[in-house]
Amino acid sequence: MITAGIDCGAKNTKTLIMQDGKIIGKGMGLTGFDPGQAIEDSLVRAMQPAGIPRKNIRRIYTTGVGRDAVRIGDASVNEIKAMAKGAFYFFPGARTVADVGAEEGRAARLDDRGNPIDFALNEKCAAGAGAFIEAMARALEVTVEELGSLCLQSDREIPLNAQCVIFAESEVVGLIHSNTAKPDISKAIYDCIAGRIVSIIRRIGIHEDVVLIGGLARSPGFLGSMIRQLKVSQIYSPDDPEFGAAAGAAVLAAEGIR
Repeated sequence: MITAGIDCGAKNTKTLIMQDGKIIGKGMGLTGFDPGQAIEDSLVRAMQPAGIPRKNIRRIYTTGVGRDAVRIGDASVNEIKAMAKGAFYFFPGARTVADVGAEEGRAARLDDRGNPIDFALNEKCAAGAGAFIEAMARALEVTVEELGSLCLQSDREIPLNAQCVIFAESEVVGLIHSNTAKPDISKAIYDCIAGRIVSIIRRIGIHEDVVLIGGLARSPGFLGSMIRQLKVSQIYSPDDPEFGAAAGAAVLAAEGIR
């Protein structure tokens, strides 16, 4: 059986195609101002490596903030169910999952079948999401990739106390003016956003194995900060973590569960 999961996020739209539980195609593109078109485009991109026509896809499930703009698909599922099933698909031992994307952060606790039994959401503006990292990189005049590398060069602890991106940016500018080294500022930035995500995980309880999905999971600096603050030995993340929720939607499509 061939199914597709589409995650229409605030910044990127991701499509993942599965056949009998195996991933056969992926596609991603900017969501932009037309989520419906972004969904169509990402599906086409995913079908190319899969080598199948659309008629062969038995069922399509959508998720993400733009799922209501979908012009295709059989059903939509909420982000909590999708991220839970996605984490469990990649790591069957998953009991806690955090999903940190461009503008949102969320966490869920799972049962032994990958179903969410509790969850919590980031409610601190973009200070707990990838947009925060992008804003801080601009303030430091580096790329997001450079920010992640700089973070690994520091072992200092410098608290950023602001609960808002705008005020946090002012704090970073203050550190720059006080001649604080960029690696130290970078680590403070990642520690700050990790602290936001760790706080929502603690609201539901920390249960290993812990899985991190979403675009920010690609950053070793963020992953390191999460491990330190959660006081766990390891956090698991799939090779393409931004496709985590899309994978979960494809699994739910195969199960026929909404």
